[in-house]
Amino acid sequence: MFTTLLQKVIGSSNDRHIKRLRPLVTSIAQLENELEKLSDDELRARTSWFRGRLEKGETLDDLLVEAFATVREASKRVLNMRHFDVQMIGGILLHRGIAIEMGTGEGKTLIATLPAYLNALTRKGVHVVTVNDYLARRDSEWMGAVYRFLGLSVGCILHDLDDAERQEAYNCDITHATNNELGFDYLRDNMKFRVDQMVQRPFNYGIVDEVDSILIDEARTPLIISGPAEDSSELYRQVNLIIPELAPEDYEKDEKSRSITLTEQGSQTVEEILTRLNLIQGGSLYDIHNISLVHHINQALKAHQLFARDVDYMVKDDKVIIIDEFTGRMMEGRRYSDGLHQALEAKENVTIQMENQTLASITFQNLFRLYPKLSGMTGTAKTEAAELGDIYKLEVIQVPTNLPLARQDLDDEVYRTAGEKYEAIIKLIQECREKNQPILVGTVSIEKSEYLSELLKKKNIPHQVLNARYHEQEAMIISQTGSPGAVTIATNMAGRGTDIKLGGNVDIRLAFELKDITDPSEHQRIEEKIREEMATAEREVKAAGGLFVIGTERHESRRIDNQLRGRSGRQGDPGKSKFFLSLDDDLMRIFGSNRIDGMLQKLGLQPGEAITHPWINKALERAQQKVEAHNYDIRKHLIKYDDVMNDQRKVIYEQRRELMIIEDASELVREMEREVLDTSLLRFIPEDAYPDQWEVKGLHEECMRIFGLDLPIEEWSKEEGIAEAEIRQRIESAIQDKMKTKEDKYGSDSMRMAEKSILLRVLDQIWKDHLHALDYVRQGINLRAYAQRDPLNEYKQEAFSLYQEMLGKIKEQVVTALCYIELYQESPSEIFNAAIEDIEGAQRNIRLEQPGLDSVKQDLPATKTRNRPAKSIRKVPLRSHAKKTDLERVDVSLGKIDESVSRNAPCPCGSGRRYKHCHGK
Repeated sequence: MFTTLLQKVIGSSNDRHIKRLRPLVTSIAQLENELEKLSDDELRARTSWFRGRLEKGETLDDLLVEAFATVREASKRVLNMRHFDVQMIGGILLHRGIAIEMGTGEGKTLIATLPAYLNALTRKGVHVVTVNDYLARRDSEWMGAVYRFLGLSVGCILHDLDDAERQEAYNCDITHATNNELGFDYLRDNMKFRVDQMVQRPFNYGIVDEVDSILIDEARTPLIISGPAEDSSELYRQVNLIIPELAPEDYEKDEKSRSITLTEQGSQTVEEILTRLNLIQGGSLYDIHNISLVHHINQALKAHQLFARDVDYMVKDDKVIIIDEFTGRMMEGRRYSDGLHQALEAKENVTIQMENQTLASITFQNLFRLYPKLSGMTGTAKTEAAELGDIYKLEVIQVPTNLPLARQDLDDEVYRTAGEKYEAIIKLIQECREKNQPILVGTVSIEKSEYLSELLKKKNIPHQVLNARYHEQEAMIISQTGSPGAVTIATNMAGRGTDIKLGGNVDIRLAFELKDITDPSEHQRIEEKIREEMATAEREVKAAGGLFVIGTERHESRRIDNQLRGRSGRQGDPGKSKFFLSLDDDLMRIFGSNRIDGMLQKLGLQPGEAITHPWINKALERAQQKVEAHNYDIRKHLIKYDDVMNDQRKVIYEQRRELMIIEDASELVREMEREVLDTSLLRFIPEDAYPDQWEVKGLHEECMRIFGLDLPIEEWSKEEGIAEAEIRQRIESAIQDKMKTKEDKYGSDSMRMAEKSILLRVLDQIWKDHLHALDYVRQGINLRAYAQRDPLNEYKQEAFSLYQEMLGKIKEQVVTALCYIELYQESPSEIFNAAIEDIEGAQRNIRLEQPGLDSVKQDLPATKTRNRPAKSIRKVPLRSHAKKTDLERVDVSLGKIDESVSRNAPCPCGSGRRYKHCHGK
């Protein structure tokens, strides 16, 4: 009570923050008249003037007032849109690295032009991050007109761009991209073999649109680049036949955590069915031979019992396509990982695609923490302020609306059954249509939007449906949602990016109806007619009470509900919102609807009657808060584990980048040789041990295996007074002599190229294996909690041990490969190109994914590659007791190479092709 009273007297911290920015806004406004007098060229020239001032030592904060005033003037001339004072406040906060909450329709897209222009003056690049390709393309064209007018370059990253186009877009002053494309480009860049192939510059400043959706909703699962693994599609089909035979008592389902497990009875049932199908080895399902089978069964159970068609996914063109739960859009090309998508494909009887293994991964949390300065904007962030502050160090500030909010948010109506609820919704729609009031109905799934559509058809009520099936007509459908008496059903309204204007959107209607009109006089006549009609429609809708938003049920997140509500009442417009609920709704059912149902029956609630009270709203909000807290725990849990890998990833990626930059890696290779030798000596010649305790036979075999050297170590050990240091010095001299002989034979340039290419190749292979090992550790580490051990600490210890082991493997394999290789007499550039060609060919088929229950994966365009040996590196046959390295298993020889024929000469067989492309393969 005292706190509330104090806030009324001195204002909240949010109010005080906004108040401190008012003088800056006033200063910007004072420049408006002066800038209006400038010509377009003079206004454009200010960009070079600002950059010159930065070079002389001024800061971006010094330029803020003048730069923002310049953008406002440019926007007036190019877009015919003037930034409001509250938008200036939002722009200042974004520049200072703060997340802002502004109501729907307040012009967040236009706000981003202010900090984007100011920070782009440094020439280090600005990323404007959006939730989908449509918004990225739209914003780069729409707001890009302002940037280009002021002399800045603008790029847009879309899914179908090649590397050259991506590089060009990232090198622009301002780049629009989706969060997924940014993440996958970052991972792909750290799999490249040349610095000039990398598409991204170092991160500088990021502005995240729909910051809550990207940094919170989508951050539950990491991004993964994966490559093809073994094909087990037939096993998925066989296991899929088992699930329909199971009874409800055979498994336990927890919808809150979206998990499902077999009961003891269920395990017995499955074992009997598997024995009948001859798919099980041994007597028990949980024998070590059947671990893979258990995984397939669990994924098939999830697919059948936790994932519903037209709710979580849809089937189209022989594919299972994921539906984004937050936007209702199809996620083309994305796939659930860990075999779940294959299980869904088996369930729906479509073509089953191959599984994949991880090549690189990163979470959105660690991706966006790479930015030295990050900011964001959304209509709903205050409820997630704690998480944004904890994870991203982002303060959240609410920016006031330009005009006072006039929307009425009515209390929820709760019915006992879904049928009664839908009857009430249809009745309200009919009442609104009678007075020409537009209605927007929000549903949570395609299935429910189409069910409601069928009910409206039976009542002969014309309407539009916006869901993943009609995603192409999205902008047109949303733009006309505010027309008199219009009824629009939308799956979800988050991240739609199109304003609902009362009376309809004039600009979109003009673009649609005038696109084929070429006669100027006819064009003007129709335009005037449309504008007049729309103005009349706007007055009519306002008189009817504005847009009425109806929610058919509560989402598990309050933010999604608020985003739906926020579609009504933009820029001071009138409007209403109301949610209709039933005890059959998912949120009500999961959170104790049986108890509520019993209570309502005791209260004598009759069929068709609803209970309405502010207490109900508060109870529902508490349930939503519980779900939000649970999801926050999932994300915190994820990032704690990923932070362990992130430290290792930073080191590996940094070392990899240094390797690509340096021309001469010989000193690094010499250091590796010494370390590998020291490790071997320590194993076979323990410290302070006598010569008769040395394992000279083992050391001899180790030198043969790693260095390819047949040394008389046994004879050396019998020499009088021989010491470990002397043995080490002789072996090291033999290694140096061998490498010097190679360098004399092939030339130093060729050896430098070979060293560099092998370093990169081995690093990538071992890092991939390391990620695979960490995946296995991560899957089973929680079992250590049964031994009263903290799984996170255990994971850190295991990960560190594996990391140390990985470093040792890298050194050993690099040294072994260099000791055994032989080079053809070709130019250094040919050696380097050939050494990496096979790996790059394999990478053309990598896939992009997000694992977990909400996970998605994205396929790259497949490129058919030749199966050929490395053009310039040929392995010398190893002795019978020597072990082949992983590197040597990469190259597959397709035939004997005749060294008397030049590889670039015509093939002796008379085919007309070069020898290296014919019998010299």
